[in-house]
Amino acid sequence: MRMRSIVATALLGPALGLLSIAADARLAVSGNDGKQLQKGEDGGAVPDSISVIDLNGPSPKVIGQLQVPAAMIGPPKAVAVSRDERFAIVTAAQKINPADPMHPLDNDQVSVIDLSQPSKPRLLETVPAGAGASGVTMNRAQSLVLVAAKMEDAVIVFRLAGRKLTRTGRVDLGKGAAPTDVVFAPDGRHAYAVAWGVTKIMELQVDGAKVTPTGQDVATGKSPYGASITPDGDWLINTNVGGALQGEDRTGTLTMVDLKSHRLALSLAVGRTPEHVTMSPDGKYIALVLANGAANTRSDPNWDKVTGILKIFAVAPGKLTEVAHADSCHWAQGATFSQDGKLVMQQCAAEREIRVYRFDGQSLVEDKNATLKFESRPGAIATGVSR
Repeated sequence: MRMRSIVATALLGPALGLLSIAADARLAVSGNDGKQLQKGEDGGAVPDSISVIDLNGPSPKVIGQLQVPAAMIGPPKAVAVSRDERFAIVTAAQKINPADPMHPLDNDQVSVIDLSQPSKPRLLETVPAGAGASGVTMNRAQSLVLVAAKMEDAVIVFRLAGRKLTRTGRVDLGKGAAPTDVVFAPDGRHAYAVAWGVTKIMELQVDGAKVTPTGQDVATGKSPYGASITPDGDWLINTNVGGALQGEDRTGTLTMVDLKSHRLALSLAVGRTPEHVTMSPDGKYIALVLANGAANTRSDPNWDKVTGILKIFAVAPGKLTEVAHADSCHWAQGATFSQDGKLVMQQCAAEREIRVYRFDGQSLVEDKNATLKFESRPGAIATGVSR
């Protein structure tokens, strides 16, 4: 199939080449935030955008760009890519504040982006969700979308048909829940909201377009932030920015929830500010992004002293084992594996770039020649098999 695409492109020219990219695509989509201004930096706001990244070649390459609302404040799960890579859904938890650009306002926008020609992404629609629209998840049937509305203590439900979103419901999680993320189970019959404000993973039952809490909630740690579920649907792995449930230690944790028994199976101290956790497509590994107290601007005297850290853990039932780690960057945000699991991309908001690491199951090595540069700050990223 791939050979036929190459031959056809050579014979029939660039137009057919665009079609072969779409047919054989291995894409990532990065949401980039242009409004996060920092004291000590020159320049003002630039447009938010998304970037379409081609993973087919020896190194990732940005092949498409589109100005569209995006936000890096919130978990880096603010992008969802369809499994057929024909479209993406991007949330924007904040928007620029004309009266005070240093302090953005809450936002509720959700955009649907056509990726059928990856080099020419196109905005299909932008619809409102709840204020603080953050983590977004799509079921595998590509018929239902859930958005965590942090500022409204709710999950917003959308029916998806013909790449068009229709709001069908709202799941109120209770005062102070402040959900940052939500993720579907692989079978689509349940979803799990990450309730930052009440230290819980909250289970939701999904029946068609009807989504309701089951009450089978699990407390994981202080300030839970983002989550991934293993391909078999048995385990949920999430970050807890504020640390373990008990004690005063604020070291961030990774926790594993046994979704069959609804119990906390593992709590593992991993470091300062676990910003993001994402799973390899085969479910064998997770990548963890640690902000690690690194500076946000080059003018900070600590800029050269501390960086973020990227860690890889092997996943087993009820067990996480660190297998590799590497220094990363400043104001580290999202990460994602390539579809073959051999490459990890790490978003660096302060440097305004994405760094590329090669992973062989034992070592994690930065490919410094593959770094991607951006005008705005990369803050959320996904592929079609990120979840």
